[in-house]
Amino acid sequence: MAALIWIGAGLTLAGLATLAWCILVALRARRAGLEGAAMEARLRRLVALNLGALAVSAIGLMLVVTGVILG
Repeated sequence: MAALIWIGAGLTLAGLATLAWCILVALRARRAGLEGAAMEARLRRLVALNLGALAVSAIGLMLVVTGVILG
């Protein structure tokens, strides 16, 4: 079950790293002074990536908890 914990921890860290990257990209877009359609287009792509990263992180946490309970 140790492998399950490590895989889950890796997924969680990958998801958190992607979330941090999404935050940085959004801040860069804000600092660039984008407005209207340009800002909406950039953030629309980020929303999908952000939700995916959140899902990967949640699945990773589920794997860690499962590994701890079964281990």
